[in-house]
Amino acid sequence: MWRNRNVWIILLGEFVVGLGLWAGIIGNLAFMQEVVPSDFHKSLIISCGILAGLVVGPMAGRIIDQSKKKTVVQMASIGRIISVLFMFIALYTNSVIWMILFLITLQIAAAFYMPALQSIIPMIAKEQDLITLNAWQMNARTISRIIGTAAAGFMLSFFELKWLYIISFIVYLGMFVITSLLQLDEASTETMTNKEKGNFKEVLPMVKEHPVVLMTLVLMLIPTLFLGSFNLVIMKISEIHQSTTISGLLYTVEGIGFMLGAAGLKMIADRVQMGTLLFSLAFIIGSMELLLLLADIPFFALVAFGVFGFSVGCFFPTTMVIFQKQVPKQFHGRFFSFRNMIDSVVFQIVLLSTGMMLDLIGLSGMGLVFGIISLSLTTTFLFYAKKKNVVMHAH
Repeated sequence: MWRNRNVWIILLGEFVVGLGLWAGIIGNLAFMQEVVPSDFHKSLIISCGILAGLVVGPMAGRIIDQSKKKTVVQMASIGRIISVLFMFIALYTNSVIWMILFLITLQIAAAFYMPALQSIIPMIAKEQDLITLNAWQMNARTISRIIGTAAAGFMLSFFELKWLYIISFIVYLGMFVITSLLQLDEASTETMTNKEKGNFKEVLPMVKEHPVVLMTLVLMLIPTLFLGSFNLVIMKISEIHQSTTISGLLYTVEGIGFMLGAAGLKMIADRVQMGTLLFSLAFIIGSMELLLLLADIPFFALVAFGVFGFSVGCFFPTTMVIFQKQVPKQFHGRFFSFRNMIDSVVFQIVLLSTGMMLDLIGLSGMGLVFGIISLSLTTTFLFYAKKKNVVMHAH
């Protein structure tokens, strides 16, 4: 697998895009702090971009299934390059409207880029390498998040805001060059571009026919509860302890946990059946949400985030492999678009309800609610799997 140049291009691309993305996110927050006073307005502005990504999702899925994946990835890279130009205008005119345009263009590019990338992975890796490649793809993303946020924060102390976007611009240009080196044999998939495969509505019946895919989709809600509330929870914990140091520690512990999980996953997956692994991880994640009840004790807060990071590091690559193997190939573009759309919607709902719950019932109440939801979902589906005799194989 490591001799395959496509694998390196995908991983390097994931890392590079992550750097550009996080430089942009930190830049946006800094820009909004200067221009937008209200927190609620900030969240609305961020939602604009996510909403745009949702709207083009079905079209993106259809286009990915009908076109060459490499072309889609390259067009998405051009979209990202154009988006940064909008942000330069926003900085020059001090206008939020241009920033919203930047966010919308960026999210539309991502709506094409992510599902196309997830469809390319099964094309370039052998079946037995899928779990490793998915884990390393997630790792590349995590490392770029850690380096990107740290570097962007550091740069803001010394340079003007525009430099963050200049770096994003250069990074996205680099991304376009890197992806143009991909060598995919897409001739075999070309024959599937007939009339029968075009409709996005066909995704739902396909999911119903594959109970494993359906169950995995539902189980993915569990880590999303924690992830969607992630930043707000960390801010809350640092308020409780009146220390900014702990927020840095929590991000670090979670990031390290994630990378260890993803790196050790192949070893675990060889020894544990996939279904057992997925349900065990879901139980652990639910328990860590409950552990937030004790977040006023720094040790337990760190344990919750570390163990959560490790579990998610194993959880996400496992679900990706199940999807890449169980979903018929001609549905990959549409299915991964569909999955990204669900992710975005759930993420939005979790984000808004977290803010509300932290105001009304506090962190421990929220941990209790999320923990109970997660553990109930896991238990319900465990019984469902036993009753229907659903076997989750990676093969």
